[in-house]
Amino acid sequence: MRLPRVVAGMILFGFALSGATQEQSTAKTNAGYEVVSIKPSKPGTPGTVATLPDGFRDTSTTLGNVFRNAFGIFYDKQIIGLPRWTESDLYDIEAKVDADTAAKWQKLSNAERTKEERPLMQGLLVDRCKLKSHYETKELPVYDLEIAKSGLKMAEAPESEVETTEMTGGDGVTLTGHALSIENVTTTLSGTDGRLVVDKTGLGAKRFDFTLHWSFSAGSGNAGAGPSLFTAVEEQLGLKMVSSKELVKVLVIDQMEKPSSN
Repeated sequence: MRLPRVVAGMILFGFALSGATQEQSTAKTNAGYEVVSIKPSKPGTPGTVATLPDGFRDTSTTLGNVFRNAFGIFYDKQIIGLPRWTESDLYDIEAKVDADTAAKWQKLSNAERTKEERPLMQGLLVDRCKLKSHYETKELPVYDLEIAKSGLKMAEAPESEVETTEMTGGDGVTLTGHALSIENVTTTLSGTDGRLVVDKTGLGAKRFDFTLHWSFSAGSGNAGAGPSLFTAVEEQLGLKMVSSKELVKVLVIDQMEKPSSN
């Protein structure tokens, strides 16, 4: 299961589903950042991710990770044609906007900033990696996220509560969320058994507080690690993941080159 990069205490929003026909996805060639640095990582450089007030700084990361964050796609079957080098070559990447934009971002919610910054990240890839891409629609196996018969067990968050997340652990994982939408939840769960998770709860834009604890190796004998994700979702959140198929929008990479030097 691939988890999205956690930025400034939030989970990045997921990739929208659609039955629409092809549409152009490539961003404008102007990256939008005032400063961009992309350099090959030196051997032994630790992998770190940092959200800055005026941008982001990732070390020893792949362009595949940057791509997923830029488009909000964390389910690999929704990406076709991503070059192999994007998953193996490691880079140190730093991107910053101008002071006026940074000041504006300080007044935005996490979701609002994400909405504004993603086109900049896409533009960075267009500008430095000559990215060209388009959308298509494809039927894929998914999990429909529904309310379990036992009823919803998440508490609805107050309107004034700030959206935050914290994820801890290794095999036994604990996700604590405050004021998170179901869209956030489906993003986190997507990738389970290689499938996208689709919201069929009918809960809309409501936001919830919850703690979810599960294990990637449930049944191994390590009782403290926690139950399987399927069991945890039903018992702790009052939701269930039901096997299904769905027409899903996928992003097709027509061209992506190794980044140009600074």
